[in-house]
Amino acid sequence: MKLFLLSLWFCLSGLCFQTQSLAQTKSREHYKYLLYVPKTYATDQAAYPLVIYLHGGSHRGEDPAKLKAYGLPYQVEKGQDFPFIIASPQCPDGKFWSTDNWFEPLYDELKAKYRIDPKRVYLTGISMGGYGTWQTAVAYPDRFAAIVPFCGGCDDSTQICRIKQVPVWTFHGTADDIIPINETERLVKRLEQCGGQVKFTRLEAEGHGIQYLYGDKTIYEWLLKQHK
Repeated sequence: MKLFLLSLWFCLSGLCFQTQSLAQTKSREHYKYLLYVPKTYATDQAAYPLVIYLHGGSHRGEDPAKLKAYGLPYQVEKGQDFPFIIASPQCPDGKFWSTDNWFEPLYDELKAKYRIDPKRVYLTGISMGGYGTWQTAVAYPDRFAAIVPFCGGCDDSTQICRIKQVPVWTFHGTADDIIPINETERLVKRLEQCGGQVKFTRLEAEGHGIQYLYGDKTIYEWLLKQHK
C-alpha cells in the first residue's frame, strides 16, 4: 500500500511541469460533464458566476454519475442550492487534468449556452483535482477570479507566480499520507514570495479525506466576493 501511495504521489507531483504550455500544445478534448443551474436562472436575465469542479483520481471514466459520490456534485445531489452555475467535467481513464486541453472546449461551450459572468469564473478541485486546479489556473491565469484547491500540489517553480494576481484559498490536512502537506506549503511559500494573494488553511491531524469541506458555505461566501 505504501508503495502504491508513493507511486501516486510521484505521478501527481510531476504533472505541473507541463502546465505552462498546456494551452499551446495539448489537443482540445470535450470531456463529459455534470451541470447545475440555480433555480432562479429561468426567471431572470442575470449573468451568473461559474464554478468548475475537478474530481479526484478515483472518479475518472466515462460515467459522470460517478462524480456524485463526493464533492460539489454530491452537495447538489443532496439538494443543496447554490447561487452559481456548476460544471463538473469528468477526466477519462488513464488521463490527468494536465493531459488534454479540456478547459477551453468546456468554457467555450458553457459561454455559448448559458449566461456566465466572465468576471466571476472560479475553479476548485480535490486530490488529483487539487493538482488540476493549480495546473489549470497556471495555464490560464487570466480566466479565473479565484481558485480553491484541496490537498493538491504542483511544481514549485516560478510558473506558480503566473497566478499571483489570482486569489487562492487552499486547504491541506497535516496528516495527509497520500499527498504530503509540503506539496501545498511549497506553493504557498512561493506565492507569498512573489506577492500572491493566498490563504492557507492547515487542517490539524486531518488526512486526505477532506471532501466534507464542500459542505462549508463560508468557502463559497469567500469565493463569490472575489471578482476580476
